Amino acid sequence: MDAALAEAHAERAFWGILVADRDTGETLYALNADHFFAPASNAKVFATALALATLGRDYQFRTTLESQGALASDGRLAGDLILVGRGDPDLSNRKFPYAGRVEREGPTEKVLAEMADAAVAKGLREVDGDIVADDSYFPYDPYPAEWNAGDLFFEFGAPVSAIAFNDNTVSIEVRPGARVGDPATVTTEPSAALDTFGHEIATVEPDESPNFAVVRQPGQKFLLLRGTIALDHAPIKLDFAMTEPSETAARTLKQLLEARGVRVTGGAGVRHSPPPQNAASGEPIVPDPLPPPPDSNALVLAEHLSPPLLESIRATNKASNNLHAELLLRAVGREKLGIGSTAAGLKVEEGFRRTAGIPDGDVVLSDGSGLARNDLVTPRAMVILLRYAANQPWGQDFLSTLPVAGMDGTLEDRMKNTAASGLIQAKTGTIEHDRALSGYATTLRGEHLEFAIFCNNDPQRGPGSAATIDAIATAMVETLGKRQPSKKTR
Repeated sequence: MDAALAEAHAERAFWGILVADRDTGETLYALNADHFFAPASNAKVFATALALATLGRDYQFRTTLESQGALASDGRLAGDLILVGRGDPDLSNRKFPYAGRVEREGPTEKVLAEMADAAVAKGLREVDGDIVADDSYFPYDPYPAEWNAGDLFFEFGAPVSAIAFNDNTVSIEVRPGARVGDPATVTTEPSAALDTFGHEIATVEPDESPNFAVVRQPGQKFLLLRGTIALDHAPIKLDFAMTEPSETAARTLKQLLEARGVRVTGGAGVRHSPPPQNAASGEPIVPDPLPPPPDSNALVLAEHLSPPLLESIRATNKASNNLHAELLLRAVGREKLGIGSTAAGLKVEEGFRRTAGIPDGDVVLSDGSGLARNDLVTPRAMVILLRYAANQPWGQDFLSTLPVAGMDGTLEDRMKNTAASGLIQAKTGTIEHDRALSGYATTLRGEHLEFAIFCNNDPQRGPGSAATIDAIATAMVETLGKRQPSKKTR
């Protein structure tokens, strides 16, 4: 480890490392173990362990199509048709169970299409009202405190909403126009997201290189995509955060119903609840007034249940999905404190950390994903949490959600063809100049370890510090553990 840290590309960064024996708790190696580091996506270890411990492996999110109106015998619904979201991370075409990597099956609107089919099967023929997406299960607060404005158009900065449609992302395809000077043709998947951002893209002379930029601007259309594409250029695909996920879900559902012959007299709308009062103030949480409890007399025309929570957590940790970690944190807050805000989830998490034996003040988090720039964790706090999790009844389930070196998730292409391949289960973390890897290892001598490796202030861009982290992890596996006495031979 010391040799790896002495390399020229590593020595200018700030490193924190703690390696312990998982069976005995003995510290085997420590470097700056009580200093604070930006954890990046290692913050997800706290959020996902909390969710599994608090909600249970079989917890399911419920999404419904319902109405306060009555459905007449001729199929006419008197009133709005409401899509009620309750924080399901997987209103998408993601395949389950997770099998080493994210796989998709069918169109992005697969779940909404199934719900539209169910409503039609119950006799729905006309909606005399609007199609409303109701995300008021969580307070309307799409971006956690300390997220950077520069992150908000990327997939990893997707807004948080109790209706999370297609991971709140949109795929954009740009094609050149028919002639030089014509506007480019822009299409989206889902198609209903086309009007949620601005675009000013011109067709230019053949053989010119494409040139795109994103402008973040105040107003209804938060993102403006500007640029050029050559007349002879192949279509270009871009993936962005969906700035208005609930609105897009409502418009998509309206399109799906109309495609099935359902007449909708109104438009597509949304229903938000007020933002939380204490989202970032640090003051004691005063729960906001909650939306009225579901009316037991509401007419439910369709229901979708998420996969069991363990599957959602596995997809979250293996793929390091920021949106999902934020939704899990808010779901815990809603279940335990009656308010689905980030602050409420973090309040529950504080008690969870105390139960795990982490001293107050050793963890400073303002979100669930680690995208917030003011998140701070010590290597020792991380190892304490890992040790606690491994010894819980849900511990083996939790371990199964972490990427495996050289095999799957965000570690699929790391430590391949090394001694560590298949022997490390750990959560990665990457954000600007910070890298992290924390989790569990089995040495070549069969001993079990828990570890946290943080690298902050790395001036390099690229794989430099990640390569050093991999070298350290491989060294752990190769060198630690008691040597077995050699057998005498005759």
